[in-house]
Amino acid sequence: MQIDAASGWLNGIHLCPSAHFNARPDGVDISLLVIHNISLPPGQFGTGCVHAFFSGTLDSNAHPYFAEIADLRVSAHFLIERDGCVTQFVSCLARAWHAGQSCFEGRDNCNDYSLGIELEGTDEHPFTDLQYASLITLTRTLQQAFPLIGRSRITGHEHIAPGRKTDPGPCFDWPRYLDQLTDTALMDGEL
Repeated sequence: MQIDAASGWLNGIHLCPSAHFNARPDGVDISLLVIHNISLPPGQFGTGCVHAFFSGTLDSNAHPYFAEIADLRVSAHFLIERDGCVTQFVSCLARAWHAGQSCFEGRDNCNDYSLGIELEGTDEHPFTDLQYASLITLTRTLQQAFPLIGRSRITGHEHIAPGRKTDPGPCFDWPRYLDQLTDTALMDGEL
């Protein structure tokens, strides 16, 4: 997995370009990584509906819940499915629409300066070993390309939109993720 610095797209993963993005403000450095969870329909995995939702092709008649979200224009930079498969929807250089109204360390509009990774899951289901492995690899790749994303600049949607969002939720194992991230960095001689 490697990022093309000129385009902001990663090599070696599935690409599914979304129209739900816009340009970042001029002069803004990418300095935050936001972890989310999503499943469509809620609680169902492996349906392909998240891809359709982020790419604007979700059939609002396919499930009753889809009528509720039909008018939303949402995207993330990446999705990691239960089997560890990584899909990119928006160039890292562009602003994906994943954080909504948000604030990190007193700075609003997290979409302006962040990257968003969605994990296929819910607040109530543990994430898979394959998802953690892919998340570690993807995070390290992003940190190499965007060095301002240090360990203290990795957060959950629940932390930047408290009271409004709950993901990635209580089943996301932050110590496991951050410890493995550190272990990977140590093995690579980066710390």
